[in-house]
Amino acid sequence: MKAAMSTDHTKLEIHTRNDAGIVIVEPRGRATLGENSEILDRELQRLASEGWTKMLVDLSGLVQIDSSGISALVRQCTGLTRKGGSLRLVCPPGRVHDALSVTRLLEAIPTFPKLSAAIESFHAPTPKASTQQLRDL
Repeated sequence: MKAAMSTDHTKLEIHTRNDAGIVIVEPRGRATLGENSEILDRELQRLASEGWTKMLVDLSGLVQIDSSGISALVRQCTGLTRKGGSLRLVCPPGRVHDALSVTRLLEAIPTFPKLSAAIESFHAPTPKASTQQLRDL
C-alpha cells in the first residue's frame, strides 16, 4: 500500500505492510512542517481507524524530522496506548535519532536500531509507553 507517491524526492512517501498482525509503516523523505507531516499524521490515523493496535514505524528512510513529525508519532502512541495497543519505532543512529533523543521521545516510545528487533519486541513482554511520559514531552 502507498499513501503518497511522488517523483519529487522532498515529498514524503509512505509504504505500509502487514507482518503477522503488526502494521509496518515506512515513511521516506522528510517528516517536516506542512504537507509532509500531515501526510504522516493522516496515514497513522487511517491505520488506527482501521483497527490496527500493533504499529511499527520504521524511520530508517527519513532524512529529517521536526516537531510536527514528532507530534504525529506522539499522538499516535498516546491513542494506541489508550486503546490497549502499542507503537514501536525503528530508528538507527543519525540525524533523525538525534532529534528524537533531544526531545526525549526515545525514553517514551520503545525504539530499536533494527526492524527485526522491533518486530520481535511485539512478541515479548515489554513495557508500553506510559501516558505520563508522553505528557511530559
